[in-house]
Amino acid sequence: MKRKTKKIILLVGIFAALFLLSGCTTPMVKDPETGKEVVKLITTSTTFQDIFNSESWFSALIVFPLSQLMNYLTPIIGVVAAIAIVTVGVNVFTMLLTVKSTVASQRMQQLQPEMDKITKKYEGKTDDRSRMAQAQEMQNLYKKFNINPFSMILVTFLQLPIILAIYQSVQRSEAVAHGHFLGLSLEQTPWNGLLEGQYMYIVLFVLMLACQFGSMYLPQFLAKQKAKKEAEAAGKRYTPTTNKANNMMYYMMVPVMVLSVMWPSAMTIYWAISSLTMIAKTLIVQKFFIDKKEG
Repeated sequence: MKRKTKKIILLVGIFAALFLLSGCTTPMVKDPETGKEVVKLITTSTTFQDIFNSESWFSALIVFPLSQLMNYLTPIIGVVAAIAIVTVGVNVFTMLLTVKSTVASQRMQQLQPEMDKITKKYEGKTDDRSRMAQAQEMQNLYKKFNINPFSMILVTFLQLPIILAIYQSVQRSEAVAHGHFLGLSLEQTPWNGLLEGQYMYIVLFVLMLACQFGSMYLPQFLAKQKAKKEAEAAGKRYTPTTNKANNMMYYMMVPVMVLSVMWPSAMTIYWAISSLTMIAKTLIVQKFFIDKKEG
């Protein structure tokens, strides 16, 4: 009965996320000068009613307030600080709502070596008995460290619309789109900036990639450090395991690299700030939830 209830909740969560995502398309308009399709900007004169009547409820209720907040903050504190406040604020809000699943997700990454051992133990065994034994060992591992994979899947689906909302709000804020940082136009793409001989765009691009790599590598680094400490405590020699997550991380970096040279530099700044926020969140969860509980 309990398993059936979990499945129902998961399905409801997935359908809710899909419903939210259905309203997440970015509105486009035709530029009168170039005739090209461009993102429809939200200006300080744009009203809630304008968005609500002409676009989706997602744009009106979520994207519009965030874009307007950046429009009002940018002239006061600068475009980078405005993006940072909105990005960090929304991430803190979602973390407070999903802290339990965030801790479980991070703990699961650190259990990857143990999971790899179980997988290797039953490698090549395809009979039902071996499969059941493997599944049981995995289940016991989750239970030992109080991990619920079900809750992590559900929260991941529900977080997608929030991530898209921040992304769109940065895209559509007029103050951000027409802003400048270190003399660079944030409308310009890093690629076009390089072609025009403005090499600071490449510096911006490289910094963003470094932040992104750091946010993806940090959980694996923490997992490795944890495994080393456990091996030392048990008087054993630490043996690194082949981590498939490394390969996945490198594969995921490729589309980020391609996209980030083609999108406006405002998005490059947003992505860097978002990655730094993720690094901070990982360290906070590790120090105040995982290490504290295990200590």
